[in-house]
Amino acid sequence: MSILKNIAAKALVPVGLTVTGFVIVCSILLYSFVRQDMENDTIRREIQLADIIVKSTRYTMLKDDRESLRHTIQNIGEQEGVEHVRIFNKKGLIMFSAHPDEVNQIVDKETAGCIECHEGSEPATHLGEMDKARHFENSQGKEVLAITAPIYNEPSCFTGSCHVHTPEDKILGTLDIGLSREPLNASLNTLRNRLIVFCLMVMVLTVGGVSALLRRNVLMPVKQLVVFAEQLSKGKFDISVPEGTEELENLAKTFRHMARERHKNHQDLDRLQKQLEALSAEIREREDNQQGDKA
Repeated sequence: MSILKNIAAKALVPVGLTVTGFVIVCSILLYSFVRQDMENDTIRREIQLADIIVKSTRYTMLKDDRESLRHTIQNIGEQEGVEHVRIFNKKGLIMFSAHPDEVNQIVDKETAGCIECHEGSEPATHLGEMDKARHFENSQGKEVLAITAPIYNEPSCFTGSCHVHTPEDKILGTLDIGLSREPLNASLNTLRNRLIVFCLMVMVLTVGGVSALLRRNVLMPVKQLVVFAEQLSKGKFDISVPEGTEELENLAKTFRHMARERHKNHQDLDRLQKQLEALSAEIREREDNQQGDKA
């Protein structure tokens, strides 16, 4: 029985470890790819939201209706999930913000969200989609995904009655909006937990399936072969060969042939032993008779 346990251990442990390792590696890679795709999709949706806000407020800017623009920014900032929204002019001065205490403050151009455009001698006017995004933790300890969207100059801007902007100005300001990462993090946590459950299910089903197949196709035939060999050792040669794989059946037939040959040899040896003993007794009897005749 210890042999059967060793066979089961040697067959199950490598299979279980290999399958578990393979599933874990694949799940980690899948989670990484899906996480990156979800984060990129979230960034693209936030960029679209920023563009919608810029286009929606452009007419108000052209009319220089600062009160309406202030209310619009305030209303956007009160929406669930919006951590901040503000508009800078090209000098970095906060003109409008959902947090009134930020208005008229100058933002350092070396900070994240500004340095991407201002790191060179000339400010960059265009950024890639992913370069517009930044991740950080705000003063409330919440993870935030923020987008910096430039407000470009257009003919309607420098031909307006106010004539504040010139045609040479390419960027008039910047919209900065930050959304909470909580919904994204919740989705990623759900995905991670489901992948963990999936790994456990695959491991249990694989080990269970391999165990059942191993018991049916290997362990039970080997156990029957052990019982068959024990019966042969007791001289019972008329028992049936255990069914199983072809290799085990051939091995059982070989055992029976060897056992029969061994039994036959024992019988021949016993017969010769008896003949030898009879011959020895006959010789001793003749020697005794000859000694009796001489006496």
